[in-house]
Amino acid sequence: MSPPAKGLSEFVAEANEILDLLGRDLLVLDEQRRSELDPDLVNRIFRGAHSLKGLSGMFGQDAMADLAHAAEEVLDRLRLGKIEPSAPVVDSLVEALDALQALLSEASREGHEGRSAERAKLLANRLSSLASFGPPPSSDELDEIGLPAQIRAVFTEYEEHRLKENVRKGVPLWRVRAAFDLTDFDVGLAKVNDALKPLGEVISTLPSAEPGAGSGIAFDLIFGSKSAAERIHQALIELPAKLAPLSGQPAPAPSPVAEEKAAAEPARKPATTKRHRVSVRPRRPTEAPPPARVELPRLHAEEGPTPTERREPDLSLRSLTQTVRVDIRRLDSLMNAVGELLLIRANVQRLAESALAAGAHAVSKLWGQELSRECRALERKLDELQTGILDARMVPLGQVFDKLARLVRRLAREAGKELDFAVSGGEVELDKLIVEELSDPLMHIIRNAIDHGVELPDERAEHGKPRRGTVSLRAEQRGNHVVIEVSDDGSGLDESRIRQVAVQRGLVVADQAQEMNRRELQNLIFLPGFSTARSVSAISGRGVGLDVVKTNIANLSGIIDVSSEAGRGTTLTLTLPVTLAIIRALMVSVSDRTYAVPLNSVLEIVSVEGSEIRTVERREVFSLRGRTLPFMRLARLFALPERPLSRHFVVVVGLAQERLGLAVDELIGQQDIVIKPLGGKLRHIPGIAGATDLGNRRTVLVLDIGALMEEVISPERRAEFI
Repeated sequence: MSPPAKGLSEFVAEANEILDLLGRDLLVLDEQRRSELDPDLVNRIFRGAHSLKGLSGMFGQDAMADLAHAAEEVLDRLRLGKIEPSAPVVDSLVEALDALQALLSEASREGHEGRSAERAKLLANRLSSLASFGPPPSSDELDEIGLPAQIRAVFTEYEEHRLKENVRKGVPLWRVRAAFDLTDFDVGLAKVNDALKPLGEVISTLPSAEPGAGSGIAFDLIFGSKSAAERIHQALIELPAKLAPLSGQPAPAPSPVAEEKAAAEPARKPATTKRHRVSVRPRRPTEAPPPARVELPRLHAEEGPTPTERREPDLSLRSLTQTVRVDIRRLDSLMNAVGELLLIRANVQRLAESALAAGAHAVSKLWGQELSRECRALERKLDELQTGILDARMVPLGQVFDKLARLVRRLAREAGKELDFAVSGGEVELDKLIVEELSDPLMHIIRNAIDHGVELPDERAEHGKPRRGTVSLRAEQRGNHVVIEVSDDGSGLDESRIRQVAVQRGLVVADQAQEMNRRELQNLIFLPGFSTARSVSAISGRGVGLDVVKTNIANLSGIIDVSSEAGRGTTLTLTLPVTLAIIRALMVSVSDRTYAVPLNSVLEIVSVEGSEIRTVERREVFSLRGRTLPFMRLARLFALPERPLSRHFVVVVGLAQERLGLAVDELIGQQDIVIKPLGGKLRHIPGIAGATDLGNRRTVLVLDIGALMEEVISPERRAEFI
């Protein structure tokens, strides 16, 4: 399939970013709808729908534009207080978001027509009907505060609604007069807004009837806040702003420092702009990010989707575009590195021309020293450039986590379960390509947690548990790896049932199943075709899922592990490298063949006497500082002739809590490599992640540490490596 045209590609990238932000904000709206809504949140969602409508119309995506327009109408009435944020309203907005995502997916594949347009039309009709209902108009509360007619005349409908809401709730209203110099009044006004917003709501900003002195300009900000007057003064103490009550509240004493600063220098120069990552809940900069909890209510049948819309095919959670938004400072750093590389190249070229002109016998020691110095500088700048490029490829895991939160909401409703979804670590960054490949495995894992893990509310109550279950998604970086944990507080794995199903389906023989320890038994859930579900549900139970998850994680040079406790829940742990693009590798020799071992998995290198190697349960092991580790001979693993050695070099590698000793013949050294995938029949060779070129036109194989670990964890897979 040919890639979309440049214009369409830009549309897909822009629309995809808008939908991601809308999805995150709608989850917060769903959480807030039982309490007091944040007007800025509703306004932000409204603007997102409006932007998407205009963007879709400009690119001729009529179905998307019509649905975005219907959602915009509902959001407009919601922000004006004309409809309530009821469950049907929020559910319809979330379904509209899913439909827009499906339409965008089809738009990204030119010439592809699907059924999403029909679904979008049904949702647009439903949203239009929701927008037509609302409470009767209330009395005009603004008459109570004696607001001047000339000010009321310039209020927008939204500003007037927010002013009425503050009056209705008894929130004190203030007028903040701020004066600035014309040269940078926008910066000063932004600082005043930033100072006021944490304390209340800036309802309106109007040019003041009393202009600023000289070449200045003044503004009146209508501000509603329950904070004490002294606290508001304190927030404005560094700014050229005066505070006065708008209604019958007595005026507080003005701050002398603020007056002094207002008279002296109206505004300061803007600070350097910084990019801030959006989080679901605000937190202090010094605090660790808390889990963001998204409440997932059980809905009555009449509040759910219509039968026509209920079972739409699941969309992949992968992004529709390979675009990565990069901070301009990262690009500046890359450009600086490239500029210095050009200078180094010019110096190397000058030295080479000098050598040619002088002849081979005239090359001096001084020339050699200068060339060596330039080579070291070249190496440093190449390392800097490599690091910068890798940084530019990194994206936060929150891009996937936000989409998963919407999926959990829908799956919980379909399964009739009450759930909290706790997320932390969304700010952890991974390579863009790894994040994309990770999205669908995470979807499968969470689907299984909801269907097989968390019990129904009545069943949980019978076992003394809270009716609401919890599914947690956590991520953290550990060295050169990222660990992602998906856990639930459900019933846990039924080990006797696992053993029974594995034997019935011929996955293991009965004797082998009885000899398995707890961990080996629990890892049977990753075998192809394994499922303990007694019936097929709309969510899972077809015996497809976790084996695919394990394969996909292995393709990313990662491993997956499971731990479970009956009645307490299950945790699946994924350990992944930060990037697969450019890595540093340890080059080793085995039977006169060279292999590359990713250095981010190498813990240490030891020398082991042949007499120290023992056999336990038909597996070779050795002791390292009192701990027994598996011992794997790479020559024997790849069926190569073994050298008779009395002492082995052992490369100790590790992923997660697993450790393994790889026996090699020689250690060659370290080198930066770019892993290239193997094609054709060689693509799925166990234990091999790909190949790399060493620069001397020699191609060597790169070991897949994750797959080698799996061979140790799952002895039944030994035949695949022989």
